[in-house]
Formats: sequence, C-alpha cells, structure tokens
Amino acid sequence: MSPLAKFRLSYEPPLPPLLRNLKDLVSTEDVELPVQPNILSQFDQLKRKKIVFKKGSFSCPPLKVGVVLSGGQASGGHNVIVGLYRALKSLNANSSLIGFLNGPGGIVDNKTKLLDEAYVNSFLNQGGFDMIGSGRTKIETDEQFEKAFKSLEGFDGLVVIGGDDSNTNAALLAQYFLKRNKAITIVGVPKTIDGDLANEYIETSFGFDTAVKVYSESIGNIQKDALSAKKYWYFIKLMGRSASHITLECAYQTHPNLTLISEERRSLDSIVNEMVDLIETRAKAGKNYGTILIPEGIIEFIPEIESLIKALNRTQDPNELPDDLKKFFFSLPDSIQKQLSMDRDPHGNVEVSKIDTERFFIELVKAKCKTPFTPQPIFLGYEGRSAFPSNFDAKYTYALGHLAALLVAHKATGTIASISHLKESVDKWEIAGIPLISMMDMEERKGKMKPVIAKKLVDLNGKLYKHFKAEEKKWDNDDYVSPGPIQFSGPAEITDVTTFTLGY
Repeated sequence: MSPLAKFRLSYEPPLPPLLRNLKDLVSTEDVELPVQPNILSQFDQLKRKKIVFKKGSFSCPPLKVGVVLSGGQASGGHNVIVGLYRALKSLNANSSLIGFLNGPGGIVDNKTKLLDEAYVNSFLNQGGFDMIGSGRTKIETDEQFEKAFKSLEGFDGLVVIGGDDSNTNAALLAQYFLKRNKAITIVGVPKTIDGDLANEYIETSFGFDTAVKVYSESIGNIQKDALSAKKYWYFIKLMGRSASHITLECAYQTHPNLTLISEERRSLDSIVNEMVDLIETRAKAGKNYGTILIPEGIIEFIPEIESLIKALNRTQDPNELPDDLKKFFFSLPDSIQKQLSMDRDPHGNVEVSKIDTERFFIELVKAKCKTPFTPQPIFLGYEGRSAFPSNFDAKYTYALGHLAALLVAHKATGTIASISHLKESVDKWEIAGIPLISMMDMEERKGKMKPVIAKKLVDLNGKLYKHFKAEEKKWDNDDYVSPGPIQFSGPAEITDVTTFTLGY
C-alpha cells in the first residue's frame, strides 16, 4: 500500500447531523411525487411518496443486507459500502452485509462474499471497485429474475450502487419482489462519473467530482505543454457516453481554446469550419498551438452522422445505404468508414463509443485547413474512474452508505438515496428517500419501449451553459488554467471545493 493510500485510510468523513445517530430517527412518508401514468401502470406495487426522517426512537432487528456495484467504476464506491456496513452495525450489531461479486451477475449466479469490519475498513477512501468488483449484467429475463429471487432468499435488503440503467433495474427488482410477496427492500445509490444521473431530486451522482478533477489536472498539464512547446494542437476527447457534463466542467476548470458540447447538435461542417477558423486565426497571430475539448458522445449528436448510424444499424453494407447517406459515408476518412461498418455491439448496433472521434476531427480539419498544424489526439477516459476519491466524493458517498442502510431498515423499497444542499457544508446536508419511479419515463431501447430513468443532458437554456458561452469567448487568448492534482489536506478552499456544475 502506498503512503498516500495509508494516509487516506486515516481520514474519517464527517456525516450530516441526521446520520450521526441512526437509532434516534423515525421515517415518515412526505409528499406524493408525480409519476408518469405509463410508469405507474407498470410499477403498481411501488409507493410514490418521498421518505423523510425526523427525531424519534427506532429499534432495529438484525438485518441481512446485500450490496452490489453495477456498471462502470466511479470514485467513492468503496465509501458507500463502508458507510453502509458501519450504519448497519450501529443499528444492530448482529446485522450482516454480503457483497455480490462482479456486479449484478453475482446476484444471478449467487456469488457472494461476507464482508467483515477489517476487510471493509481497509478500503476507506480508496479508489476503484475492487472490494467486490463490478459488472454490467442486466437482470431482465424471467430466468434472471427467478435466479435473483432464489439468491436473495433470507435477505432483508439489497443496495444497488449504479447509474440510470442500474437504478431502473433496482425499481424492476423491487416491483418483482413485491409481486412475489418477498419482504426484501431494494434501495438505489446514484453513481456515474458522467454526471447524467441528476434531476430535481438528485443533485449529482458520485464520482463526477473526482473524475473532472483528474481530467482537468491532465488538461492543465497539456496546456502548459502547449504554451511551452508552442507547436502542437491537442484534440482531447473526454469520457461521457451521452451527456457533455464532464467536458463542460473541465472547460470551466481549464479554459481551453475551444469546447464542443454535444447537445448543441451542430452540423459536421459547422464544427469543422470553426476548428479550421480557430487554427488559422491563431496561426496568423503566431500561435500554432491550442487545445480543443471533445465530448465522447458527440458523434451521435451530429445530425448527418446520427442519420448515418441509424441507417447502418439496419444494414452492415454501406453500399445498401440511400444515395445521400452512401455519398456521405464514402466522403469520411477511411479509418472512420472502417469503424462505422465493422464495429458492432451484441445487438448489432454501431459501437459509437469506440469511434476515435478526436482523430476523426483531425482528419477532417487537415483536409480543409490551409495552414499547416501539428495535431496530437488524446483520450482522457478510464483514468478518471478509479482515482482516490476527492474529499467531496469521500464525504458524499460515506453519507450515501449510511442513508442507504437507513432506508433499508425502514423498509423504503424502490427508493434511491438522495442528499441535498451539497454545495453547502456537510452540517447543512439534508437526506431523503426518493421513489425511483418518480424519475422514470418510457424510452425506446433495442426496438422496444421500456421504462428508464432519463439521462440528464446539458441544458442549453440553463444558467451554467449560458454563463459558459459568455465566458468561453475570453479563453481564446491563452487564458489557460492549470488546476493541478486533487488535494486532500490543507485549506478548505482547496481541499473541499466542489464543481462549477454543482454551483448552478
């Protein structure tokens, strides 16, 4: 274990007041939250009321609770489990916590690990999901639900730590168990570095804060290199499968020369022409260098490519495309043609996340730009998912674990742990259990209409985006910012600062 890892083990995240003595709390049903009629008809067993807590006396029997990490890694996941374990033991010393290994597949295959105090505590404030592993299995077939039913025999609760799809699955499990008269409480915890599991009830998902700080450090270093060498153009693709929250936040933290936002849905020509104009204008000023931030999912938001991808999902032979799309396809760089026509996911769809978008733009800009330039493609992705959690994520996830235990103990099935006022100090944080169905709507998935928790995209009418558009005009003059690495000790204005995104 590294010296920093040992140092982080000594950090005890503070808790908001209501979570400091769980035996002194009682739950109550608050307001009934609105639910889409088509969702309500599919989840007729789940309650619609918000769960809140107030001072009282609560006696908790021993609980047997399962926990699963679902989907991609996000810093702070271990603290959720540490908080969950400690909270269960504080409610009743005879309670037990069982980890399902390697994601939801561990529930289906009944692969478990009994978690004890020494093992759990060794992961406090550590990065990654290696305590119990994660996975992307979706419990969706009748056979999988039946296997999950058997695996969870004798359990009082299951905590699902995941993103929008994982928490949709949590709601489906809660509905399934209620229909089968199985007394098990299913509780979700909001996780994803993409920042797209956010709404009026969930201010932010955990992992986002750490990820954008890791990426911003790298971008700041790259921009220092650009200023030093004065000869490279860095095309930096950032993780974020659909929404551009990561890219937008990193732009605020680093002030690049150009930032693309997928949700603007600009044409390919518009994007390429702006890049060309920027490179040529800076070259005339003697600045043959710069940085451009590109969200990973932008390719699906470009209208021409969106239409092309939809057509390619129906046929793998580009020669069978309609004439206009065929012409467009063969005008693209050879490398992109190959990726679009060959890479398919298990459902036969183009794997857009594997397209080298940064290289794609470089090729198109090279073809149009009259000024010679030296591009460097960079992808900042997986390194942001398993870092030591920032102080914010360490505190947030530790509190989420305690809240999840509380919701299980009070049998608040089909809810997700919600902590609000996160921009304030921990003493001002407020807790609640939000019905998962209040966040859901029907969307087409794999050709069928299915209930899902909607992803939050960048709001082009929101204050954050509008402020960004006003500010970015100032950043073309090399007003680069290098935020440096995450700080864990020192002045609070350095160690505990949250994201610009959370401030809006």
